[in-house]
Amino acid sequence: MLPLDTPDSDVPKPDFRHVHTWLFDLDNTLYPADSNLFAQIDERMTDYITRHLAMSAEEAWRLQHSYYREYGSTLSGLIRLNGVDPEAFLAYVHDIDLSAITPDETLITAIDRLPGRRFVFTNGCRHHAKRVLDRLGLAEAVDKIWDIRALGFTPKPQTEAYHRVVTAGDFDPKGAAMFEDMARNLMPAYAMGMTTVWINNGSQWSQQGPEYPLIARRHIHHEIDDLAEFLHAIRI
Repeated sequence: MLPLDTPDSDVPKPDFRHVHTWLFDLDNTLYPADSNLFAQIDERMTDYITRHLAMSAEEAWRLQHSYYREYGSTLSGLIRLNGVDPEAFLAYVHDIDLSAITPDETLITAIDRLPGRRFVFTNGCRHHAKRVLDRLGLAEAVDKIWDIRALGFTPKPQTEAYHRVVTAGDFDPKGAAMFEDMARNLMPAYAMGMTTVWINNGSQWSQQGPEYPLIARRHIHHEIDDLAEFLHAIRI
């Protein structure tokens, strides 16, 4: 376990004065993992695969998670190996109930105070991201959404996805900070010089697969369990 940064007066505040670009993952990062939105997405993925690949739900679940571990996202594997239409898949799996999430005024204030540009960097789709941001009251706080389409359907943690965002956003990675609940997705960000922040929320989806090297302590600059509290505590 990495030391948790806290706003305690006896602990130096994390220094983010060099950061001018803020990259936030969406699901289980900008809202609490116990909202279980991703559980809905997970279930709809299984159902989609069951229907479109004509297999049992058990077989579909195994395939779904195998692709996620090997390719970074289930969709990436389905496109490569099964010729699945990404638009149909994205529309189906993100058609979920968002009533479990509500605006967090503390988080809204924390993100509003950040200098520079703020991006959402997600393996999900733009429509889903917009719905979630609207529900959270964060739509106006985000300058741009980098979704799986903008990434050329190359998901995190594949390095190409990060280079696409840096190039399109035209920013220096050394002046960027990335916030993620999936620790493995921080490895490429660290390698590019970004400041990395892991939201350790205990979600089963944040666990690493055996096909990926385990992320090392050095890849994570800060481990937190409350995004709003941390953002209010940092030096900017």
